[in-house]
Amino acid sequence: MGHALTGFMNVTDRLRFVFGPATRLDSDAPVVHKHDEFEQASDEDLSHFVVETDTEGHHYAIRREDLDKLT
Repeated sequence: MGHALTGFMNVTDRLRFVFGPATRLDSDAPVVHKHDEFEQASDEDLSHFVVETDTEGHHYAIRREDLDKLT
């Protein structure tokens, strides 16, 4: 395992000279989420589901229309 790790470290060290060091961003800065058309379409699709949790803590999704039939 030591040889594989040393080989990996050598490769990443060489790549650092080609691509430059890793960019270090401000870890305290808030994450900015950009809502594009694909994400809006996905949110619309998921809005038709309700997430339920059973007594053992398992999560599952039920279509809203099917949930209305059960109640």
